[in-house]
Amino acid sequence: MIAWRALLAVSFLLLGGCLVTFKDPIPANEAAPIPLLGEWSRQNEWGEQLYLQVTLAGSSVYKAQTYVDSPDNLASVEEYGFTVAHHGRRWYLSAGLPKSLGANFAIAGFELTTSNELVIYNLDVDRIRQDLEQGTLQGEVIEGGEGDGVLISSPLEAVFSYLDDQANSDVFIEVARYQRAGD
Repeated sequence: MIAWRALLAVSFLLLGGCLVTFKDPIPANEAAPIPLLGEWSRQNEWGEQLYLQVTLAGSSVYKAQTYVDSPDNLASVEEYGFTVAHHGRRWYLSAGLPKSLGANFAIAGFELTTSNELVIYNLDVDRIRQDLEQGTLQGEVIEGGEGDGVLISSPLEAVFSYLDDQANSDVFIEVARYQRAGD
C-alpha cells in the first residue's frame, strides 16, 4: 500500500479513515496533459525509491502503476485507474477507493512544474470539514478508527467551483513530489 499512499495520499495521506472522499468520480471526458505520461520517481520518508508509471488505459482513462525500488519487485506493484479534469488553473485526478476505504472516490490536485516535477496535492480534511459544517459543501462526516473523514455529496461542478476559488487555495496540501525518472 506504500505506493498508493504516495500517489493519492491521505491514505491517500496515511490517515486511515481520515480522508476526503466524493460520491461522484471525475467523468472520463478530458485528456490529461501529455507530459503526465511516463515514469516518475521519488524517495519516501524511509529512504525507499518509489516509482510511478502513468499510461493511457482507454479513452481519457489512465493507469498509474506504482512500485518500490524496481518493477521486478512484484510484491510492491500496484495498479490504479484514474480520470482527470482541468478547472480554472488546476488539474485534478479522481480514483476509486477500495471497499476498505468506503468504495467512493478520492480527488487530488496535481501540477507539472517547469522543473520537470509532478507535484500531488491532497485536500485538507480539517478545512473541508469546517466548510462542510458551514454549509459551503454538502456531505457528511464519516467516523474512522484513526480520525473522522468527510464524504462530499455536492455535485462536481459545485466542488470544482469551490476548489477553483482562490480564497480556498489553502485547502490543498502537498503530499508528494516526483521527478521524471532518469532526470
